[in-house]
Amino acid sequence: MKIGVTGCTGRVGSLITKELLSGDWKELELAGGTVLNEDEIADNFFMTTNAEELFTRADAVIDFTSPKAVSTHTQLAAKYKTILVIGTSGLSEADETLIMQASQKAPIVYAANMSIGVNLLIALVQQAARRLDESWDAEILDLHHKYKVDAPSGTSYALAKAVQKGRDKAFDKSDLTLAREGHTGPRKTGTIGFSVQRGGDVVAENSTIFFGMGERLEITHKATDRAIFARGALRAALWAKDQPAGLYSMNDVLGL
Repeated sequence: MKIGVTGCTGRVGSLITKELLSGDWKELELAGGTVLNEDEIADNFFMTTNAEELFTRADAVIDFTSPKAVSTHTQLAAKYKTILVIGTSGLSEADETLIMQASQKAPIVYAANMSIGVNLLIALVQQAARRLDESWDAEILDLHHKYKVDAPSGTSYALAKAVQKGRDKAFDKSDLTLAREGHTGPRKTGTIGFSVQRGGDVVAENSTIFFGMGERLEITHKATDRAIFARGALRAALWAKDQPAGLYSMNDVLGL
């Protein structure tokens, strides 16, 4: 199975290419990657500034680039019926609509986080929320390195959605408290608070804390190596090769 990597010189893209070149993935081979500028092109594998060239030579493309690239990549996936694995964070509702539309023509795996451990975290948070009523206040803690450009992270929103789903509620941003300052008054029952921290070289730490009266439950995942996102994305691509067109999540990949 031939894998293309958009943004192959980027923070996660370079790790995906490293995994593919390591020889550890016997069923997968590197088809090539895209770069922003021609001066980034090297000769150790196929690179191009033209995304369409990559989609025509790959069975699956993995995308950890930026929200502004979603339109192009989803259109190309639909055109060539190429598997697309999207791990880009900070996507808007309009971006997600484009993904949904393209998934009618090609298999697409879209997840806020490709880590196996984080997706187990999300499932556990949903289960906990289902068993705890709204008198247990939910808070989400989001720690990332100082170079991360979006806040809160896509994983934090995924955890908030898991809490609301566990409570049999539709996702509603009005229930989210993204910041607190000054005299805020008492906490409203059922809201979900966020604490966002950015600094240093922290890969990622995501927690959901349920505060009860006299006790609290903390569920945490700590990432110490960014390669976990690359491995999760490759696992998703391998899984998707046997799937029809449609929109899938890491829950589907992991059978959660």
